[in-house]
Amino acid sequence: MKNWLSFNPRLQKLRTQLLNDPYYRLQSGEEIQLAIQLGIHIDANQATVDDWLRLPGFSIHQARSLVELSRSGVKFYCIEDIAAALAIPVQRLQPIKPLLNFAYYDEESLECPVPLLNPNLATVEHLAKIPFIDISLAQAVVQNRLASGPYRSLVDFQQRLALPADAIAQLMYYLRF
Repeated sequence: MKNWLSFNPRLQKLRTQLLNDPYYRLQSGEEIQLAIQLGIHIDANQATVDDWLRLPGFSIHQARSLVELSRSGVKFYCIEDIAAALAIPVQRLQPIKPLLNFAYYDEESLECPVPLLNPNLATVEHLAKIPFIDISLAQAVVQNRLASGPYRSLVDFQQRLALPADAIAQLMYYLRF
């Protein structure tokens, strides 16, 4: 494959794009095969919305549904589980099956120094336990949320609280929206 890629500029460009752009959406069987050969995989039980959207034929609604199911504790053990969750025929997912990994996690053994916290649900006390959030910032988070509604994303959180980029770079490891 490597020798063939080096002589095909279109495939070489696609290879570079697949390796460097985590948001690139696969569009054809050829692209899926190249992604497989490059070792690109999606962990079905840890995938983000962006991960699911890389796959051809997935809508934003489907991607969000799968992520929410995972976050709520649903485990996907095989391609049939994904098909059932989306209420679609399993045959439709067969072309992407080699891209999916079905890893299993013991929740107690996952290495996460601090549980991820949703600032839309957290109290001042819980927020103040996060490194880099002092009591005054924790109060501002809750007051802003009560005044302007839930935070939609990390970007929304940063903008509404006028936080510098270096603060967000630290906080993004502790927050989940």
